[in-house]
Formats: sequence, C-alpha cells, structure tokens
Amino acid sequence: MKATDYQMDLLNEGSAAEAGDSARDVVPYIRVSRRARRLAVRVYPDARVEVVVPARARPREVESFLASQREWIESKRAQALRNRPAPEIFPPASLLLGVTGENLRLHLAGGMGRLRVIEKDGLLQVSGAFTTASLKAALRGWLLSAARARLEPRLEALAASTGVAYERLSVRRQRSRWGSCSVRGTISLNACLLFQRPEVVDYLIVHELMHVKHMNHSKRFWQAVEKNCAGWRALDQELLQGWRRVPRWIFAEH
Repeated sequence: MKATDYQMDLLNEGSAAEAGDSARDVVPYIRVSRRARRLAVRVYPDARVEVVVPARARPREVESFLASQREWIESKRAQALRNRPAPEIFPPASLLLGVTGENLRLHLAGGMGRLRVIEKDGLLQVSGAFTTASLKAALRGWLLSAARARLEPRLEALAASTGVAYERLSVRRQRSRWGSCSVRGTISLNACLLFQRPEVVDYLIVHELMHVKHMNHSKRFWQAVEKNCAGWRALDQELLQGWRRVPRWIFAEH
C-alpha cells in the first residue's frame, strides 16, 4: 500500500481558513505502520496533520475515518495555527541541545568542495557548497550521530543502575515516537530527544528499559517505572509537549 493512495484534501473552508491558512491546501502526512492496529490522526503544534494507517487498511476506510474526524481536525488545526510560533530562520544561528545544555553555533565556512558538517569546540562548522535542501540533509545526518554520542552513555548508565540488559541501541529521526523497545531487546530512541531536558530524556530511557521485561503497559510495568523514576508522571506530560522544542527544519522541507 502506497501513501499516495491516501493523499487528499482534509478540510473544507471553515475554522482553519479563518485562522489564516487555506484549508484546501492541507494534505495529511500519511504514515503506513505495520504495528498500528487502528487508524489514528494527529495534529502537531505547527499545524501539520499526520494519519497513521495500518498496513492492511483500504483507501475507503481511510476516507471514512477522516470524514468522521473532520470537525476534530479542523478544531485542533485552527488552535495550532493560532498558537503557532514565529517562523524559523534557516539555517539557524545555533542549536540548543537541552539534554546537555550545549549551545552549538553554526558557522558557514563556505567553499566549493564537498558539503561537510563538523562539530568542534562548541561549533558546527559547515564547509563546501550547499543548497538549503542539501544543508538540511547534512544537518539531519549530523543529528543522528550527535544523538547517538550523547544518548548512548545515558542509556548504558541507566541500564546499569536499573539492572536491565538491553541488546543494542538504534537512533532514528521519527515524527511521532520518542522511543520503543523490540521483543529482541533493541532500544530505539528518537534523535529529537537532544532538544529535551535531561530529566525528561532519562525518564523516556527508563520507560523503554522497563519494556525489556514488560512488553506492555500493565500495572507491573508502571510499578517498575515508578521504582526507577518516581517523578515520571510530570515528565511524561512534559514529553507530550516536547515537539514544541524540536526545530521545524528537522522534518519540514519548506
């Protein structure tokens, strides 16, 4: 099933249009998921609309689902448009990594060679010829390696302190999941965790480590989380709003 099977205009003229955006231009990002058991829709703080589609869902099911959620989508998107932060400048002057407190200044060195992004002495030095699109791609590549370098030591330390052994670490750039744990013990962490507070990141890591022993959200699972992260409830709520701290260029093409 291809995502293009589902691309369609979501909204008619209405509350979203009143908020200053053409509703007819809204096309959802379709994410086909093998793990999803039901259709789901999410409206992000920047007013993006994402639809999660189970692998076996039919286009007619998706159309019917979106029709049933139309009013909710309109309301949430209008709210997001009203509260949308000011446009971001790209390339950014610097990147603030909340998990470590680092503020890495972006230095565009220029040149005509191959595009390279090198982190050194509190700088992200960009050398070589680039376009906006190629620079975004290069920074996204740097983000993955930077996230592994900063998140893996935290994962190792928390695995040792909780007494939970995991198989390996996978770092990805994901739009909707902060982390996951596979049945084989692979811990997956979102590179965007770099922009969250260290306490929030550690909670998420503990959460995924507890899934190594409890592949569910049962009472025993939450008891294990509570034992290793007493303030998890407030941190979980903070993480729900964590996308507001993620620079939009990490996902947006324009």
